Amino acid sequence: VVYFRYTDDTLRELAKKLKERTAELKEKAIDPYATSPEVTPPVNASGSCVFLSPDRRYIAWLTVVAVAYNYNVWFCPARLAFPYHNDTANRFWIFFDVLSDVVNVVDIIIWQPRLQFVKAGDIIVSDKVHYRKSQRFKIDMASILPFDLLCLQFGFSSIYRLNRFLRIESFFEFSDRLESIMAKAYIWRVARTTGYLLYMLHLNACAYYVASVHQGLATTTWVYDGEGTAYIRCYYYAVRSLINIGGLPEPVTTFEITFQMANFFIGVFVFSSLIGQMRDVIGAATAGQTYFRASMDGCVEYMNTYTIPKLCQNRVRMWYNYTWAAQGMLDESELLDKMPLVMRTAIAVDINLATFQKIALFQGCDQQMLVDMLLRLKSIIYLPGDFVVKKGDIGKEMYIIKSGAVQVVGGPDNSIVFVTLKAGCVFGEISLLQSAKDGGNRRTANVKAHGFANLFVLEKKDLFDILVHYPESQKVLARKGRKLTKAKGPAGAKPEEKPKGMALFGQKPPTPKLLKAFGNFRKGGVMDKLKVKPLH
Repeated sequence: VVYFRYTDDTLRELAKKLKERTAELKEKAIDPYATSPEVTPPVNASGSCVFLSPDRRYIAWLTVVAVAYNYNVWFCPARLAFPYHNDTANRFWIFFDVLSDVVNVVDIIIWQPRLQFVKAGDIIVSDKVHYRKSQRFKIDMASILPFDLLCLQFGFSSIYRLNRFLRIESFFEFSDRLESIMAKAYIWRVARTTGYLLYMLHLNACAYYVASVHQGLATTTWVYDGEGTAYIRCYYYAVRSLINIGGLPEPVTTFEITFQMANFFIGVFVFSSLIGQMRDVIGAATAGQTYFRASMDGCVEYMNTYTIPKLCQNRVRMWYNYTWAAQGMLDESELLDKMPLVMRTAIAVDINLATFQKIALFQGCDQQMLVDMLLRLKSIIYLPGDFVVKKGDIGKEMYIIKSGAVQVVGGPDNSIVFVTLKAGCVFGEISLLQSAKDGGNRRTANVKAHGFANLFVLEKKDLFDILVHYPESQKVLARKGRKLTKAKGPAGAKPEEKPKGMALFGQKPPTPKLLKAFGNFRKGGVMDKLKVKPLH
């Protein structure tokens, strides 16, 4: 009995698996693009995708790390070159040295292992081994080796801290992340390039003092004479030497001549490269302004060539100046076209989707269709007094007010304001669905800009191109368009005038034409017509 029961259970399990396998094969036959479950790799927790966003707290911490790094790279050469080590100053040096080392150790132990990184397209958030196996970890560990302990044997000196210079990658990381969050990154680029220049002068000042000590202070006219503040005097020499200002004392010995020639070479190559980098940074910062000026000057030259009236030229200049001041560019589409579709969609949805959903004409339509419509919007800026639409024009666009206000005007000289539409309002949407038959898509009112108005425009052609892919939404819009058109009435039809009088008995029937003909004859006219003239 046990044998047969086991056989029965085995057959049932086998039949169940065969049935499941058959169902999977049927689904794959129906959908040939379906992915087989055996091929799909499992998703683990460490490889799951999350949103990678720069943490402001980490950038603040990188600021502290960058300050600690700059402390070492600026003060270590100065302490090596100048006589800044004594019993009083050493206490402060030891305190700040230990403080900077604590910052580096905390960064290596706590912050760096917690950083996210990208692997095969996934953002890994919980793998500390990655940092420990990286080349940066080895460099960081070498940078905090405590060579300072050698001071106990050989005396206090900052030469044992030169390995702190190896953490230069932390400074570059701070610089890159700071640029990524700044609205005007060129300010930091200019400051950073200026810092590079000052640091080169700092190193040259330290080298000049060491050379002066090697030759002997005040032994020749070229070396430092030992008067005043040593660092300031040497820094002044470095500025005049590297920038090649001239007026320097002539070197006397071979060592002094060699040192001065090396300074000139450094000034020509290194210093000039820094100046060129500064020019590139400033040029990149003002590239947009340069493009704006070139575009405006070209337009003004064109208008002067064809003798355009001054009033029109002034309005063109006003449009250029306001457009640039308002949005920092002349055409937003140039910037958006460089972005991927996902980014453009996100920006368009964030700006206008809520407004589109409030339009009665588009309520009940496919949400994806609304998103596609948002991507077809064009931004146009109107000056004060510009007519957006005029009564009787062919309606081919609808408008969404992004900023500013427009007025519906009428009366003599358009002096009567019927209504004022502000940001978020929509007008002209019915014209998108009306046909040109009997003037059905003619504008019925004048709309002009009250001040500077920035409008989004959707053209009828773009709407019809979108509706091809959304037949259900096309039916909804057609039905709503007929209702709105019927409620509004045909624009080209004139109201029928009803005859007055005899409202109680109805309208009098028309007189027959035969009776009208006889009625037109005067009295006795019929007999006169029937008389026959006598023959002579």
